[in-house]
Amino acid sequence: MSNDIEHAKRALRAELRERRQLLSESQRDEAAAAIARRLDDLVDTLGARSISCYLSTTTEPGTREFVSSAVRRGIRVLLPITRADGLLDWAVATDDDEVAEGLHGLPEPTGEVLGPIAVNDVDLMIIPAAAVDRTGMRMGWGRGYFDKTIGSMEKCPPVYAVIYDSEVLDSLPREVHDQPVTGVVTPTQTLNLSQTRR
Repeated sequence: MSNDIEHAKRALRAELRERRQLLSESQRDEAAAAIARRLDDLVDTLGARSISCYLSTTTEPGTREFVSSAVRRGIRVLLPITRADGLLDWAVATDDDEVAEGLHGLPEPTGEVLGPIAVNDVDLMIIPAAAVDRTGMRMGWGRGYFDKTIGSMEKCPPVYAVIYDSEVLDSLPREVHDQPVTGVVTPTQTLNLSQTRR
């Protein structure tokens, strides 16, 4: 059974990855600007002063514009740094735009490394996803970093995944370790999905 779910996830991820690669640079730029506005509104609505986010890759819905603007607004932004043991370290975002290539070729900050528990103090988590379904179930890219992080938090803040509009699906294959999100932010909408967090 679990093998079938894994195969279904793998096929869906491949399809979603291919769709993202077909977007033009101008479509990506437009989406990033719209997402930045929506994330700014979400931060304001929640009154968040400390958040976690991530540095988007070229095919992900863009978050870098938002991160820079949040730092300029005086919001503390923690960015993830992948570790070989499957956990995430964190670094505080600065406005110097220094980025290194981390594990798995992901863009990561170069600042002072804080341990995995640094994220326990944030008011809002903004995380990547391949897709999210209408119940709030999130499917990532298969490495499990964010599922582990969310699953280990004693008091989890609201968690929003950033995706394109076409990646809000009716349902997703799910496994025991998969963690739901509170909602999603797309270029055209902010959706609240999961009413309860652990």
